[in-house]
Amino acid sequence: MRRDLAEAVPAITWPQGIVLCEYRPDLAEAVHRLMEQGYLHGGGRVPALDTWQRRFETDPEYDPSLCFIALDDEGIVGVCQCWTSAYIKNLVVHPRAQGRGLGQALLLHAFNIFQCRREGFVDLKVLEDNLRAQRLYEHVGMYVVRREPVPA
Repeated sequence: MRRDLAEAVPAITWPQGIVLCEYRPDLAEAVHRLMEQGYLHGGGRVPALDTWQRRFETDPEYDPSLCFIALDDEGIVGVCQCWTSAYIKNLVVHPRAQGRGLGQALLLHAFNIFQCRREGFVDLKVLEDNLRAQRLYEHVGMYVVRREPVPA
């Protein structure tokens, strides 16, 4: 799916009690744990912590300022991991924070950052059976640009 960044991005309303920070290696274990939880019911998988962290932090498109971490009083409740190519690699919201607009806020924040970087579009991939995610992405102005078969 794609979001045209020539279009205005709505103002962000962060859920009460949410603080945003950038990724740091000392947060890797907690970020990884949330990503594992986010993919428990399908839609992808996350390699073991050491493998995930090494791949993430050494990827040519890695920039820690493009990995947005949402925290509340209890810890990490959201992650929006982006690449320098204006691609959203992962978006995960903890179950205790779902339904409060955090996913939307993280997406809009990513759109704003990529607008400031003078990108034309932001892209991501989503499985066709992930209807909840698709509704969220459509709600923030994303649209389907290409369908691809999922490798077995």
